[in-house]
Amino acid sequence: MNWQKARRIFGICTLLNYGVLIVWFALFSLGYDWIYRLHSSWFPMSKENYDVANYLAMATYKILVLVFNLIPYIALRLTASEEK
Repeated sequence: MNWQKARRIFGICTLLNYGVLIVWFALFSLGYDWIYRLHSSWFPMSKENYDVANYLAMATYKILVLVFNLIPYIALRLTASEEK
């Protein structure tokens, strides 16, 4: 695999992961009551705990996407521009 292919893969992974994050946030915002009822039927929890769990999970997901997708993509872009 060459560096251009790796850079493209990291770029696509970053876009897909941010798409997942946007859909997750949209569902959390727009379908809050329905999703809360669904999850609280499986795991009894208050709305405050549900909010904290979702925000922590979203923040963790975003940090992981930054560290494992976006930063390597940027590093490959910067090193590719130096080679020219």
